[in-house]
Amino acid sequence: MQDDVHLLDVVAILQDVPESGLLRGQVGTVVELLGPGAYEVEFADDDGKTYAVLPLRAEQLMLLRLRPAKVA
Repeated sequence: MQDDVHLLDVVAILQDVPESGLLRGQVGTVVELLGPGAYEVEFADDDGKTYAVLPLRAEQLMLLRLRPAKVA
């Protein structure tokens, strides 16, 4: 992922993580910056109940954009 990821950014995983019960495309929130290119991501259901928290590498994630890009 070439975009800068920040705390509380919304991301989607790009590959299945079967040991955590996660499938490609599931959406989570960055809850900790672990180091260069490493993040702890929390996955929660529609009621806000957490069902997985795990460390992921930048190449496993896609930053989701919730607002239009600013045009220079």
